[in-house]
Amino acid sequence: MIDSHCHLDLLASKKDLNTALERAKAAGLTRLMAPSINPHSWQTLQALSSEYQHLLPIDTALGLHPYFLSSNECDLKNGIASLSQEQLVKGQLSELENAAAMRHPSVKAIGETGIDGHIKVPLKLQQQVFNAHLNVAERCTLPVIVHHRKSHHLLLEAFKQARYQGEGVIHAFSGSVEVAKRYIERGFYLGIGGTITYERAKKTRETLGYLLEHHFDNILLETDSPDMPMCGRQGEPNEPYYLNDVVEAISSTFSVASSEVIATTTANYFRLFGIEQSHV
Repeated sequence: MIDSHCHLDLLASKKDLNTALERAKAAGLTRLMAPSINPHSWQTLQALSSEYQHLLPIDTALGLHPYFLSSNECDLKNGIASLSQEQLVKGQLSELENAAAMRHPSVKAIGETGIDGHIKVPLKLQQQVFNAHLNVAERCTLPVIVHHRKSHHLLLEAFKQARYQGEGVIHAFSGSVEVAKRYIERGFYLGIGGTITYERAKKTRETLGYLLEHHFDNILLETDSPDMPMCGRQGEPNEPYYLNDVVEAISSTFSVASSEVIATTTANYFRLFGIEQSHV
């Protein structure tokens, strides 16, 4: 069982990471993907991947999350607060290109990147940054991990216009069947997480029912730790250990054996990220 999306650096600020990873391993997890949100994040995650490799293989991804494009905490410390948001992001994109070229052994993807229609970061800047990520992924032949919020139309248009012909995963997918089809036609996988554990998530459950019947090979499991708590666990940090809640929700709602959910999504993960399954 693999958690295809967990922010271990953010989880470490809320829980003891060693304990969380031990709990995850005891619960049956065999691997994790930790996407990054900024340059400091990917440096931290690469160090964590090396530090905890004795517990679980931790894959990482290089990205600038749209939420954090306006964050200049590190730059303030360096005394360059006068730089514009665009200048700061340009510098971070340069760091992204350099990190991708150097390719730490744990790096298996580009992301988390994407477009968010619900935040104050200008859409034009988000689109430019997203396109830059696609260009890096194309040059490095890596899949992308994509964030969305009120932006499916913008993402699909970006894919249509981009040179990028690779694959990727739409993280925390909650769209319609028709939107799911369009992503799958483009070669993308869909990340299914805690939303599915809530009975009120009728649209997401309807879409997942279709995917299980027609595109089971395009589904990944995720927690988005420490965010997106499972039903019944609101008010506490999410963690990879709770991925079993997602498996159980899928199994009980759609009458699919838990073992099949785990086996299929595990194979999907290895296929997308180009990892030999014998390396579990």
